[in-house]
Amino acid sequence: MSDWFTVEKIDDKTYAISEYAHPQQEHEYLIIGDDSAALIDTGLGVANIKEITDRLTDLPVKVVTSHAHFDHIGGHKHYKEIYIHQEEADWLRYGAPMTIEEIREYMTEDTEDVPFPAGFDVNEYYPFKGEPYGTLTDHDIIDLGGRKLKIIHTPGHSPGHICVFDENTGYLFSSDLVYNAELYACFPYSDPVLYSRSIEKIANMKEVKRLFPNHCDLNISLDFLKDVLKEFKELEKQGVLSLGSGTFKYDNFEIVL
Repeated sequence: MSDWFTVEKIDDKTYAISEYAHPQQEHEYLIIGDDSAALIDTGLGVANIKEITDRLTDLPVKVVTSHAHFDHIGGHKHYKEIYIHQEEADWLRYGAPMTIEEIREYMTEDTEDVPFPAGFDVNEYYPFKGEPYGTLTDHDIIDLGGRKLKIIHTPGHSPGHICVFDENTGYLFSSDLVYNAELYACFPYSDPVLYSRSIEKIANMKEVKRLFPNHCDLNISLDFLKDVLKEFKELEKQGVLSLGSGTFKYDNFEIVL
């Protein structure tokens, strides 16, 4: 069993599976229903996350991909039932627009003291590519049996980025849309205005009770979401909410355009 992952219990049927050793502090989430479970993203892929999910549940696991960036799909190879938004299905099949050299550099940046699992060699590291089991659209429902997950299309960071809302608990899994570090709307395929609209979309969901990101701190408040939206709106008001405008720093997050 790999000691790369840290498992944190959110409630009796919800777990955060985290990769704290890496600078990105990636989080994946296992959501367990009566008939099946959902795993939101599979992380970097430097260790076998299926060993962890097999320990936590014996139910079949559906992988719900928040978006097709390499650090969210690294463990997809261990699962069969993989879902992704239709806008990024081809990225899953053929790769997101990022070179293997860029990916490997990103994987090992600022990692001099990171205890990668034995046998991991970044020169042998390749992101997952494969055919999705199914594609998703806005407001799709994934029924796990006694527990329903709603897909919320939140483009901006990437075209097919999604958040996942657990209708039973009020948990919103925000992936790379909102967390307390650098918020990236700076890629050639990013859309800062859509990013802002996506934040507004989830900020207006009155039924959300807790927010769980895919990077950095697990416990971020709903007020933090409002703060991020406020600053995006201010950048739009100033006429600088566009690619290439630069990095805007605030108390506990940055907006990178």
